[in-house]
Amino acid sequence: MTQRGSSLNFRDFVDELLAAGDAVDVRTPVSPTLEAGAITRRVYETRSPAPLFSNLTEGDAGFRILGAPAGLSPAATGTYGRLAAHFGLPRDTTPRDIVEHLVRAMHAEPVPPKVVASGPCKENVLTGDAVDLTRFPVPLLHQQDGGRYFGTYGFHVVRTPDGSWTSWSVARTMLNGPDSLVGPAMPQQHIGMIHQMWRERGERTPWAMVLGAPPAALAAAGMPLPAHVGEDGYVGALTGSPVEVVETEAGGLFVPANAEIVLEGWISPDETAPEGPMGEYHGYAFPEGRPQPVFHVETVTHRDGAILPVCAAGLPPEENHTVWGTMISATSLDVLRSSGLPVSFAWCSYEAATCWIVVAVDTARLARTGMGERALADAVADVLFGSHTGWLVPKVILVADDIDITDIDQVAWALATRYHPGTGEYLYPDVPGIPMVPYLTDEEVRTGKGGKSVLSCLTPDQFTDSERGVTACFRNSYPEDLQHRVLDQWTEYGFPAVS
Repeated sequence: MTQRGSSLNFRDFVDELLAAGDAVDVRTPVSPTLEAGAITRRVYETRSPAPLFSNLTEGDAGFRILGAPAGLSPAATGTYGRLAAHFGLPRDTTPRDIVEHLVRAMHAEPVPPKVVASGPCKENVLTGDAVDLTRFPVPLLHQQDGGRYFGTYGFHVVRTPDGSWTSWSVARTMLNGPDSLVGPAMPQQHIGMIHQMWRERGERTPWAMVLGAPPAALAAAGMPLPAHVGEDGYVGALTGSPVEVVETEAGGLFVPANAEIVLEGWISPDETAPEGPMGEYHGYAFPEGRPQPVFHVETVTHRDGAILPVCAAGLPPEENHTVWGTMISATSLDVLRSSGLPVSFAWCSYEAATCWIVVAVDTARLARTGMGERALADAVADVLFGSHTGWLVPKVILVADDIDITDIDQVAWALATRYHPGTGEYLYPDVPGIPMVPYLTDEEVRTGKGGKSVLSCLTPDQFTDSERGVTACFRNSYPEDLQHRVLDQWTEYGFPAVS
């Protein structure tokens, strides 16, 4: 029997969304050429249920597409419901509770995957001339895109030549032909590190790609864990059960047994092809692509009626912000806490497209350290920018922990009223960072450095734990018994219920 539950079985995940009213089975004919992408984009921007396209006009009959698998949900079904379902958590779980759940799993004993003889991903096995990726409804997601993107919500599986480290990592792949894909494998990413090990041996990199993966596995693959840490063991710790895996047809790699689609093959040591442009997670579509490594597909396995999950990247919030941003939040919080800094929480605001992370500072603990603003900024920069997670996010915003940093309205208010222009920002031009940030100069992209800062929204009194003023709000401006009475009688006043 295959594993059940939304966190470990993508098909169960989809069924649970449909049952909760957080997905719509779209039976109207829809084209994968732009139409599915347009609907998915509209879903993000209106916080509508996820679209399951069951009647596609291209690709072989029976294949389906799920758009917006981790978009924000309608408030009536729980705003973070799709994200919570990735981890098997209740739909009303808060962002803070999700992050703390992820952090706890980082400190739990890894639970290695369980190897099984077969699984649903082997229901159809295609090799040789039968391998034709155009049989699938590979979508053209934006009219500016340089091609059709097969992998927008899947993960790569690669292993070091000595077998000591298997990496699951998320990165996009564009259709390059009926039996090949093309996509990035940056040297700072784990797939790039392992690919380089094989290249140094003059060998091609054995590779697989998993689409329609167990949702917790997809999320773990997008988590900036340290190098040489296996995401497969983290999935087990996160869900409380070992993820079931099967060996690939070629052997040597293991993939989730109930995945919807698995591609198997190798990455060329030196061959490249044009990839992109693509509407990207920062919210822009740039005019040119660039040469990237070629992924050759020798075998395809898939479930009957396979579902291809799709992220139509662009303006937030979409999966790059909800899943990736949440995983970045958890790893950032963990490294900051582990350093002993007076940090109570960290949150990669979805609206900021992973261009900033907000760090809540415990001002009582801060005052006991005797640190000034510059010393605190430098200490946070040293810890965070020196980590893999900090490589991904260029800006850090420091605020006192009276702010709910998961509420973008409160973050905006803190920026407007607490940041002092000219004195509250500290620059770190020599720190490495991801070269995909839109505002970087050509030189910064070339060198992989620059564009990093820590911005302080801490007022002078917060360094001494004194109080300049009290926030005028419902929580602070009224007696506690009156607050309870107002909350208890809210609907009696005639107002709709508030979740």
